[in-house]
Amino acid sequence: MSAQHTPKAAGIAATLGAVLALTSCAGGSDAPVGEPDAPSEPVDLRMTVWTADETQLGLFQSIADEYVAENPELVSSVTFETIPFEDYTTALTTQLAGGNAPDLAWVFESNAPEFVSSGALVDLRPLLESTEGYALDDIVPSSLALWEEGEGLYAYPFSNSPFAMFVNTDQISGAGQPDPAGLVESGDWTFDAARDIAAATAEDTGKQGLVVRDFDYQTWENLATVWSGWGAAPWSEDGTQCTLTEPEMVEAMTWIHDAAFQEGAMPGPGTTADFFAGDAAMTITQISRASSLDGSFEWDVLPLPAGPAGQQNVIGQAGIGVFAAGEHPDVAADFLAHFTSPENAEELAAYFPPPRESLLNAETLAAANPNLSAEQLQAVVVEGVEDAVTKPAHKNFAKISQTVRAELDALWTADADVETVLTDTCSAIRPLMEE
Repeated sequence: MSAQHTPKAAGIAATLGAVLALTSCAGGSDAPVGEPDAPSEPVDLRMTVWTADETQLGLFQSIADEYVAENPELVSSVTFETIPFEDYTTALTTQLAGGNAPDLAWVFESNAPEFVSSGALVDLRPLLESTEGYALDDIVPSSLALWEEGEGLYAYPFSNSPFAMFVNTDQISGAGQPDPAGLVESGDWTFDAARDIAAATAEDTGKQGLVVRDFDYQTWENLATVWSGWGAAPWSEDGTQCTLTEPEMVEAMTWIHDAAFQEGAMPGPGTTADFFAGDAAMTITQISRASSLDGSFEWDVLPLPAGPAGQQNVIGQAGIGVFAAGEHPDVAADFLAHFTSPENAEELAAYFPPPRESLLNAETLAAANPNLSAEQLQAVVVEGVEDAVTKPAHKNFAKISQTVRAELDALWTADADVETVLTDTCSAIRPLMEE
């Protein structure tokens, strides 16, 4: 299946860095913000998000309404603007290029280095450190790494959602396959075991086996949830060297290719299967997806399986930043401090696992996640955030991601030569890594 690359999307991806730099210049600077001075009249704030969930948006609005009521001299309203997930960065870039920067925005972890290094975001650290009761030191230091540069902090990591394996225990037991939870207890929960169970269950049910949700042979970076078990990564930690041709990555991508095209364990290109609708035996996705479970089948949620390099936790992270080019960065930063306070972080934990150590415990998370038991939350969320890696991120991610996606199209055929495709991909992205 060929990924769809529209000229518009490719063009905007290619210019994200330039747009962010121009946005920074237009906004004045990335100097730290302090406590806001009262404007001549209350202002309206706008924050872009990718969720369209009415319950989540309702929670956001209630937190915002509280801020408006407490600060009538600063702000008259806060609006949350939903941009679809698949179009989010493209649409946000369009707004920035058009001089219509939002005051605040969610930012993907993959684009974090690009946004942070550009100077387009204001430094939040002084304000958060000085805000009474904020307790910045309660935030897990590793969760801040992507959003820091020098002494500055350019976004708050509001969501630290571990990836986990959801399993349809009805389908698996009906196919006579071993209970994955038992394999976790015995230490035999591996990607090979998951593949074998998925393939056998798919053959028995006529449905699909293991789905890496939101991959769909386009969003290649979601495969980090698999290749991390091989100790693989697409590039070096400093982002200067392509490592797609390292043996660990070749082995991991060969495993993925063969699971789809030889063993029938994963759906092939063009096949849509929604685990939460009962279409698959297993899915790798973020723990926040548990809200999609409706009780129509028995299920369990488990840590990611182990690969040859052992078990590796992977999280998807998102930050909230304030744009220097926004009309009211000081007021926006003050609202961010309110929105992400310890009390509101506990409210947001119902959907977005928090970075605060005080909230990363099964008791707190269980109160906000009724679909999950305390044991599941301890194993998958609390322990899943510890020593976790994030999905790939790079200062030039927008350009690199488009190129990798295009090059990997050649991998998604039954007779593909995995090593050759990965070698070609490295050759294509090396110049981009040097920009």
